[in-house]
Amino acid sequence: MTPVAAHTNLLSTRLSPAALLRSLLQPLLIQFALAVSVWWHGESFSAPYLVLALIAFFLTYPGHLSFGVSFAALTREVLTESVAVSGILIFLGYATRYLQDFPLPVLLTWWWLSPALLLAGYASIPVLLPRLLALEGGPTRAVIVGAGPLGRRLGQQFLNTPYLGVKLIGFFEDRSRERIGEVPEAPLLGRLATLGEFVKANQIELVYITLPMGLQPRSLAVLDQLRDTTASIYFAPDIFLLDLIQSRMDNINGIPVVAACESPFFGVNGLIKRVSDVVLSLLILVLIAPLLLFIALLVRFSSPGPILFRQRRYGLDGKEIVVYKFRSMSVMEDGAVVRQATRDDDRITPIGRFLRKTSLDELPQFINVLQGRMSIVGPRPHAVAHNEEYRKRIKGYMVRHKVKPGITGWAQVNGFRGETDKLEKMESRIEHDLEYLRNWSLRLDLSIIFRTVWVVLKDRQAY
Repeated sequence: MTPVAAHTNLLSTRLSPAALLRSLLQPLLIQFALAVSVWWHGESFSAPYLVLALIAFFLTYPGHLSFGVSFAALTREVLTESVAVSGILIFLGYATRYLQDFPLPVLLTWWWLSPALLLAGYASIPVLLPRLLALEGGPTRAVIVGAGPLGRRLGQQFLNTPYLGVKLIGFFEDRSRERIGEVPEAPLLGRLATLGEFVKANQIELVYITLPMGLQPRSLAVLDQLRDTTASIYFAPDIFLLDLIQSRMDNINGIPVVAACESPFFGVNGLIKRVSDVVLSLLILVLIAPLLLFIALLVRFSSPGPILFRQRRYGLDGKEIVVYKFRSMSVMEDGAVVRQATRDDDRITPIGRFLRKTSLDELPQFINVLQGRMSIVGPRPHAVAHNEEYRKRIKGYMVRHKVKPGITGWAQVNGFRGETDKLEKMESRIEHDLEYLRNWSLRLDLSIIFRTVWVVLKDRQAY
C-alpha cells in the first residue's frame, strides 16, 4: 500500500453507503451463502452454525475484493480468497474436532455457492454504485490545495476510487503552469487567494490541503479564508510522501503526533499476534511430533554431528537470538563470515539436501515461537554476518527488525526464497518484508501460512 493510498483509507472512514458496501459485501454474501446452504438441506441454524458464521465473518471483514476490475481478475481474487478461507476453516475444524459436527453436503454447497455469489455480487457493483451515490445526493464536491506530487497523487486516488463518493473539481496553486507542468487529474482553478470565494460560490464540501509543511504561513492563510465557509477541511501533510511503516495519528496529553515508523503489533494487535502464535504453534507441534522424532533420528544417524543446528540471528529490535534448525550441513558456521548455501553445495549432507528442499529443517523453529523469540509469520531471520553486510547496502534494511522474525513470510510466498546471490534479490525480499509490516492483519498471516505449503511443494529455488 502506498502512503497516499493509506491516507485514502482514512478518507473511506467517512463511510458513505458505497464505502460501507465495500466493507460488508464480502462477509455478508458469505453469511447468506451459509444460511441458504443450511436451509436447502433442511438443517436448522443451530449454535454450531452460528459459531461458524461468526468465524467466517471475522475472517472476511472488512471485505477487500476489488471493485471495477475485469471479470477474469475478479475471478482470480474470489477463488484465491475462497481457497484461503476454506483452508483456514478446515484446519480449525480438524484441529478442534468440530468439523464432524457439520454435514458434508451443507459444507460442499456452501463452498461452491459462496464464490458464485461473490462473483455475481461484485460483478454487479458497476451498475449498483451510481445508484448508491445518488442515494446520498451524488458525489461530494472537493478541491485540493496544492498541485504538487502529493496533491496530484491524492487526486488520482479520487479518480481511481469511485466508491469514496468524492468528485474532484480541481486544484488551487500559486505556482505558474510552466513550473508545475500539466495536471491531468483535474483543472487548475486559480491561486490560493481565490479559494475562499470559489468554495462559497460553488458549494464545495471538502477541501484537502497538501501544501509542504515548510509553507506553514500559506496553510494558515488558507484556513483563515475557509472560516467563512461550511466546507470540511483535511490536511494531507507531505510526510505521506515518505516510506511510512504503520503510520497513525496519536496524541500525548493533547499534543498531536504522527507515527512515521512503528511496529504493527502495537497494543491489542500485539496480543492477537502472540495468542495466535502460541495457539497455532502448539497445535502444529502436537500434529508433527512423530515427524520431528523421525527427522531427528535420520539426522543423527546419517552423518556425524548434533541433531539441531543453533545459529545466532537478529530478532525483535535487532537483538541477537538463537534459532534452532535441524542440521543439514557437515559444518556449523556461525562466525563473522557465513557463506550462503548454493546449488550443489558440498557442505550439505544427503538428508540435509532433502530437508532444506522441503523446509523440514525449519520445523524446530516452532519451539522458538513458543519461547517468544520468533513468530510463525514475519521477515525471515538472516545470519548475523549477513545482517551486518546488508544493513550497510540496503536502505531501510533494519526496519524489518521492528517485529519478531518468522518461520515463513510474505517474501517467501512471493518467490523470494532461497539463495540471494544478487543484491537485487535481497532488495526485493526486503521490499516484501516492509510491505508485510505496512499491511499486517491476522487474515494475511493465515493466508501466508497456507500459501507456504503450496510454495514448498512446487518451489525449485531452495537447496
